Amino acid sequence: MKLFLPRIEISLPQIRDNARMLTDLYGQKGISVMGVSKAVLGETSIVEAMLQGGVRYIADSRIENIEKMKAAGISTQFVLLRTPLSQAESVVKSADISLNTELETLKKLSYYAKGQNKIHRVILMIELGDLREGILPCDIPRFVKKTLALPHIKIAGIGCNLACYGGVKPDDNNMHELSHLFDSIEKEFHIGLAIISGGNSANYEWYKSTKDVGNINNLRLGESILLGLETVNRKTIPGLHTGAFQLVAEVIESKKKPSLPFGEIGQDAFGNVPVFQDQGIHQRVIIALGKQDILVSSLKSNNRVEILGSSSDHIIMDCNNKNLRVGDEVNFNLDYGGLLAAMTSPFIKKQFVNRNDHAAAEYPYRTAAHRNSTDLAN
Repeated sequence: MKLFLPRIEISLPQIRDNARMLTDLYGQKGISVMGVSKAVLGETSIVEAMLQGGVRYIADSRIENIEKMKAAGISTQFVLLRTPLSQAESVVKSADISLNTELETLKKLSYYAKGQNKIHRVILMIELGDLREGILPCDIPRFVKKTLALPHIKIAGIGCNLACYGGVKPDDNNMHELSHLFDSIEKEFHIGLAIISGGNSANYEWYKSTKDVGNINNLRLGESILLGLETVNRKTIPGLHTGAFQLVAEVIESKKKPSLPFGEIGQDAFGNVPVFQDQGIHQRVIIALGKQDILVSSLKSNNRVEILGSSSDHIIMDCNNKNLRVGDEVNFNLDYGGLLAAMTSPFIKKQFVNRNDHAAAEYPYRTAAHRNSTDLAN
């Protein structure tokens, strides 16, 4: 197998394991899982691994990703997490369910559903404090009444989004409020709601500590499945893999250089005025990766070299205690923002590997000679 650079190495078995452990965990209290594919651009192999792990739905924020997955033959219930008014026709055609907060959008969805002879299902998102998207609880009765009047729309359930824009944690108070709103809607309008989606990967701590999940029967999980983390404190969920994705880049320069630039300091390429400390001569390397490829702040080097800075195309690293030479590889762990950027970049190749959690630690970088012998062997 030819090893491309830069590349993101993806372990499908680890993703499948994470999905299985999470569906089993939440399933103990009757909560199903939507696997969120937006960070991986609806990559079909990753989505298949999620489904093999037991997720009930695949959710994405881009209708283009859902269209791609359907064209590739993925068979499941697709949920659109964001519903632009201008894409209503495509939403009805390709998404089974969409999340909504605006009547104008629902009217447009109903219009296109009529034209396609469909009933489009929606989850009404409720504002519980995080201040991203959501209908205020006081407006819910009026909103539900008007939604029920739309002939080709069916309310499949309600949901909320927390720990995203405002960082508001899921807890017993807001989860019980969502459960209470569910009861109120069913009682007032005499309808049954199939889905009560209580949130996302941030709900882990609430789930583990609560004595009563109430009516919550669904969570939308991306980061937990992909990176093995809960997202309130970014801690590893026990038993989950955290190394399913590894970013690998090539050393293109390795030299001893001063730690302090010489000459008059002005703005850098991005309009900042950098400040440096003189730490003498250090071994510095440059890798072929930059801000055009990746969110540099998201990177954590597995071989413990310090990132000093970056430009559009280069990351400069201090490797005073490492013998890195031109052609060697350096790999990194990614946070969610880094994963999103790496999977979106057309310059970073995606390659699937079989890897256990210890491989990156044991082999933090591959030398040029090792890489060449590996390429020849494959």
